[in-house]
Amino acid sequence: MNNYDTLRRLVEIDSPSGFTHDACTYIYELLQSYGWKPEYTNKGAVRCALGSCPTLAIAAHTDTLGAIVSGIKPNGTLAFSLLGSPLLPSFEGSYVRVHTLTGKIYTGTMLLNNPSAHANRDASKSDRTTDSMHVRLDEEVYSQQDTKALGIRTGDIICFDPRYQELPSGYIKSHFMDNKAGCYVLFEIARRLKEQGKELPVEIFFSNYEEVGHGGTCGYSPSITELLVIDMGVLGDSCQGNETLCSICVKDSSGPYDYGFRKKLVEIADEKNISYSLDVYPFYSSDGSAARTAGNDFRVALIGPGVAASHGVERTHVKGIEATIDLCLAYIEKM
Repeated sequence: MNNYDTLRRLVEIDSPSGFTHDACTYIYELLQSYGWKPEYTNKGAVRCALGSCPTLAIAAHTDTLGAIVSGIKPNGTLAFSLLGSPLLPSFEGSYVRVHTLTGKIYTGTMLLNNPSAHANRDASKSDRTTDSMHVRLDEEVYSQQDTKALGIRTGDIICFDPRYQELPSGYIKSHFMDNKAGCYVLFEIARRLKEQGKELPVEIFFSNYEEVGHGGTCGYSPSITELLVIDMGVLGDSCQGNETLCSICVKDSSGPYDYGFRKKLVEIADEKNISYSLDVYPFYSSDGSAARTAGNDFRVALIGPGVAASHGVERTHVKGIEATIDLCLAYIEKM
């Protein structure tokens, strides 16, 4: 099994949408350490050509779910608005870090309002919404003024502790496998091609606003004609995949992916005995969806390791990640 240290390191860097600079810096410096020459786009995404005049972009997104301070309540706790769409019942009780504009970091916990079962008989029955929840700071604050005195204000970023664990069974459970597992796939493509001394017409692209819908709209090299998006494979009662497989998406909520591109991926997976599933994702969109909507003249396909409990307490498996890496490299070989 590969060393997954680069995945762990990336997961542990706070990077909700709009606050990805540290993660993008890590990606940039990692690619440099492999011997490549990455660059930043104007929006702060990272792209890296693995050869001259790339025609294939392989993209993953480094931004995650999170929250943002929307106000300070009279008792000093924080009201919040969501960045992306985390399932709040799965994030209740999460430890958080609050990043201020001046660079201070405060810790806290996301909780239901009036959360004590000994004081609130309906605590277990209440809906979990941004109106019914708050962030409790680990500071002695009892009023708006107390919290303001810490330098916390509207717009500060709230980041969830990912709770990353690699298990002997091969499972990796953590928030943000969507889509830092996909970023790891790109890391391995870059590392392995450099080790093999290969330079091919491929670029890898790390978008930074996917969770809010516009990460994949722009920033690619002008020579790109195909976009292979690496994002989480959806698991659920209506889907066929699991965490040990590479999921190949046929269609999502934005419509079907390119038929010819998908057909070639399936043929290669069959030829190379790469474990995969074919699926329709009913409530899903991707950087590929954004790229098409923005009017890019790309053929677009979408694959990725299966991820359970998406936007909640997620889990994937090294077999699914490795199958996705294998399919990407096999597709590149056929170019």
